[in-house]
Amino acid sequence: MKKLLNKLLVPAVSSIFLLNMTSVGYAETTVSAEVGFVFNTFLFLVCGFLVMFMAAGFAMLEAGSVTSKSVSVICAKNIGLFSIAGMMFWLCGYNLAYGISEGGYIGKFLPWSDASKIETGYSDASDWYFQMVFCATTVSIVSGTLAERIKLWPFLLFAAILAGIIYPIVMGWKWGGGWLAAANFQDFAGSTLVHSTGGAAALAGAFLLGPRLGRFTKKGEPAPMKPFAASSIPLVTIGVFILWLGWFGFNGGSQLAIGTGADAIAVAKIFMNTFLAGAGGVMAAATMTRLHFGKTDVIQMLNGCIGGLVAITAEPLMPSPFAAILIGAVGGVIVVYGTKLLFALKIDDVVGAIPAHLFAGIWGTLAVPITNPDATFGAQLLGIISVNVFVFVVAYIVWAIMKSTIGIRLSKEAELKGTDVVETGVIGYAIRD
Repeated sequence: MKKLLNKLLVPAVSSIFLLNMTSVGYAETTVSAEVGFVFNTFLFLVCGFLVMFMAAGFAMLEAGSVTSKSVSVICAKNIGLFSIAGMMFWLCGYNLAYGISEGGYIGKFLPWSDASKIETGYSDASDWYFQMVFCATTVSIVSGTLAERIKLWPFLLFAAILAGIIYPIVMGWKWGGGWLAAANFQDFAGSTLVHSTGGAAALAGAFLLGPRLGRFTKKGEPAPMKPFAASSIPLVTIGVFILWLGWFGFNGGSQLAIGTGADAIAVAKIFMNTFLAGAGGVMAAATMTRLHFGKTDVIQMLNGCIGGLVAITAEPLMPSPFAAILIGAVGGVIVVYGTKLLFALKIDDVVGAIPAHLFAGIWGTLAVPITNPDATFGAQLLGIISVNVFVFVVAYIVWAIMKSTIGIRLSKEAELKGTDVVETGVIGYAIRD
C-alpha cells in the first residue's frame, strides 16, 4: 500500500510544483528595476573583462609578429598604452564622448564622475570601465603597425592624445548622441568608431614613419622575409585566439542590457554570429592564399580571422548565421588583398593591422544596410568618410608635429641593433647557458 501511495503522490506533487513554477514564470515577464540594474551592470563588467583580456591578445600577436630583437619593447608598449588609455579616458575622454549635446560635435573636458541611479539601468562605473577598454583597444591597433622603428616614448605620447581626445570625439559623434547619431549612422560595436579609427591613426603614422630599413628593395618589392621573419608563429596564433575570445565581450556587451529574455536571446545570437564571422574570415583567407599564391598562408589565416571579426562588429545582431559567415569571409578576402595593396604602396605594416582593422572595418560598416533595414548606405558612407578623414588628418598632424620636434623614429644604428637593446635594455629572447 505504501509503495502504491508513493507511486501516486510523488508524480502528483511534482506536477503541481512544476505547474506552479511555470505559472510564475509566465507571470513575471520582466524583472524589477533594481534586478535589471544588477544584470546590466554585471554584463558590462564581465564583457569588459573579456575586452581587457584582448590586450594580452594584441601583445602576443605583436610580440610574435616582430623579429626577435623587438619583443620586449612590444610588451612595454602594450602595458604602457593600456595604462595611459585608462587614465586619459578617466581624465577627459569619457566626458568628451558622453558630455556632448544632442546632435553635437564635442563634449566637455571634465573628469569622469559617478552619478549612478537605479533608474539609469546600470552603474556609471561599469559603463566607464566597459567604454574604457574599447578606448584602449583602439590604441592597441596602432602599436603593431609601427613596430621595430618607432621610439617608445613618442608612441606613448601619441597614445595619450588618441585615447584622451581623438577617439572620444568620434565615439561621441555616434554613441554619445552626436551628429552621426542624428544622421542615422549605424555602428553597433565599432567597426568604424573603434577599428577604423585605430587603423586610420596607424596609417597616418606609417606614412610619416616610413618602412623598416631594407623592408623594400630598390625595385619597390618586399624584401625576402628572412631578415623580417616573425619571431613566433605560435605566439601570434595564441594572440588571435585570445582576441577571438575577447570579441564576444566586445560585441555581446554592446547589447548594453541583459535584464530581459529578449536581451539574453540577442546576446546569444551576437555571440554566435561573432564566432561564425571569424571562422568565415579564416577560411576565406586560407582559400584565397592557396588559390592565388599556391600556399596556405597561416599569417593571412590569422589576420583573416581578425578581418572577419572586425567586419561583423558593425552589425552582429541582425544577420543570419549564413550572412555572418559571408560578411566575415569578405573581411578575410579584404585582408589578403589589402596586404598586397600596402606592399604596392611601400607601406610597412608589421602586423597587418591596416587591412584587418581599417579596410575590413569599412566593409563591415558598409554591409550594415544589407541586413539592417533601419540603416542606409548614404548614412553609412557619411560616417565612414567623416570618421576616417578626421582621424587620419588629426593623427597625421600630431605625428608630423612630433616628428619635427621630439622625433619619432629610431636612428639607423639603433634600428639595426634592435629596439629591445636601445629602448628597454631587456632582451626578449635571451640566450642562456
